[in-house]
Amino acid sequence: MAHLIGGEDLRAEFPAKVVLDGVTIGIAEGDRVGIVGRNGDGKSTLMRILTEKQSPDSGRVTRRGGLRVGMLSQDDDLPPEGSVQHAIVGDADEHEWLGDPRIRDVLRGLTSDLDLAADVSSLSGGQRRRVALARLLVGEWDVIALDEPTNHLDVEGISWLAEHLSRRWPANQGALLLVTHDRWFLDAVCTRMWEVHDGIVDPFEGGYAAYVLQRVERQRQRDLAEEKRQNLMRKELAWLRRGAPARTSKPKFRIDAANELIADEPPVRDQVQLTQLATARLGKDVVDLLDVGVSYDGTDVIADVEWRIAPGERTGILGANGAGKSTLLGLISGAIAPSSGRVKRGKTVRIAYLDQRLRELDGVAHLRVREVLAEQKSSYVAGGKELTPAQLLERLGFRSSELSTPVKDLSGGQKRRLQLLLVLLDEPNVLILDEPSNDLDTDMLAAMEDLLDSWPGTLLVVSHDRYLIERVTDQQYAVMNHRLRHLPGGVDQYLQLRREQEATGSSPGDARATTSEEPALSGADRRAAEKELSAIDRKLENLQKKVRSTHDEMAAHDQGDFEGLGALNERLRGLQEEIDGLEERWLELGELVS
Repeated sequence: MAHLIGGEDLRAEFPAKVVLDGVTIGIAEGDRVGIVGRNGDGKSTLMRILTEKQSPDSGRVTRRGGLRVGMLSQDDDLPPEGSVQHAIVGDADEHEWLGDPRIRDVLRGLTSDLDLAADVSSLSGGQRRRVALARLLVGEWDVIALDEPTNHLDVEGISWLAEHLSRRWPANQGALLLVTHDRWFLDAVCTRMWEVHDGIVDPFEGGYAAYVLQRVERQRQRDLAEEKRQNLMRKELAWLRRGAPARTSKPKFRIDAANELIADEPPVRDQVQLTQLATARLGKDVVDLLDVGVSYDGTDVIADVEWRIAPGERTGILGANGAGKSTLLGLISGAIAPSSGRVKRGKTVRIAYLDQRLRELDGVAHLRVREVLAEQKSSYVAGGKELTPAQLLERLGFRSSELSTPVKDLSGGQKRRLQLLLVLLDEPNVLILDEPSNDLDTDMLAAMEDLLDSWPGTLLVVSHDRYLIERVTDQQYAVMNHRLRHLPGGVDQYLQLRREQEATGSSPGDARATTSEEPALSGADRRAAEKELSAIDRKLENLQKKVRSTHDEMAAHDQGDFEGLGALNERLRGLQEEIDGLEERWLELGELVS
């Protein structure tokens, strides 16, 4: 495959750390590369150097002539003012961007809930992030580099982005560089993995599942001394191999040795033992929501919810932004009173709510980590072993030297891990986690999941991280149309339900059908219209390719051959007429199904 970008003998260092030390790496046509590693080990630095957004301290970067490279960084680079539409498509006329299937797809996938005429200064941080991503994806690029693109995307948005990237280029064309902690996303789009650690980059074939398999095998052969880390990765490997077959469809290496490695590995969680422990600590009654509803100013947020939460239950809660997930959690924790129905809590219930605001650390921000631990209980039992708080913190990735760091000076990921530790040491028996994966790298997510495996209580998790939801919970529910719905088919069923919901025109926040002066399409007519819309999208994309090909022919044609040029020009005119007709029909159908 053709070479696109190369990095030769790259070195990058910060005042206290060398993150890249003599790294030589290359990107070829068709590569879809996921970059993983601990926070601070140089993932984003490597991406910025390869895209020439940052210069290495030594070494050099080469690239194919005329290569078009686009990058989404973690910094907000949107213009300070102007409309959302202008930020995404610039000064292009409406008929130009409406006629481009990719632009329409990007706008549907990322900005369908936004007013394109709104000023960017009025957007929230998450909305700005989505607009920045849309702005990048509407462009023509040979290489796209994305640094944490799933931040501020919900499960549906992440699924859309995975599909978009998978079909953006034909096979063996274009290239993708991706830094993300979302392991499901890595597995869905990547064909290669790079692990950045200790100043070097280790390459792996396949997606995240393949990376875990190979990494365990490499560790078994070359790193027997690192027993703690190896055991943790073997546990995650066992879960991956026992899960859906699709998780391991990409590995291109011999996996017999890896299968032998996990032959005697026990299940991730001992459900019987955990349920017995949870029942002993909680009793039979945990939290019952009995025909519960919540409304504000006469508008339903939650309605007719009947849910009896069991001891030891491990449930993931899905739902679009604004669907009512936070309201549901508030009912369970007692922070919100129901407008109707009743919430019944067991006498022994102790609820801990780990949210995104790190409130548990507010009172200890001035203390050093060591001083915070000294105020806690002396031991904690995890997986049948008694551990000190310092040992627990080490298990969550803290080094001994970091125990002297003031809490206020910790990184976002370190604060998140310390928050989880303090919550667990308080010994709740119902644990609610609201987006717990924020600021954590893949290794720390695996460590957190390992710790939660041995936690004998009721666990409720709200997260857009599909891998995390599937890994730590045993069942999933969705908040849809103000109600709570069980999902026997898990996340896949939820995504299908949301597609059906979008197709019928109902919104996550409205259970009642909306009325319109326009006659409503029947289900069969709507499906036919949507099918025709999809067909038009495909035809327009093919016609645009023919237009570009004809322009290339004209540029290469003998400029003195007026007859030949006239024939090409006539072909262009015919193509444009066909495009205009299809675009007009696309707009008509769009009005019908909107």
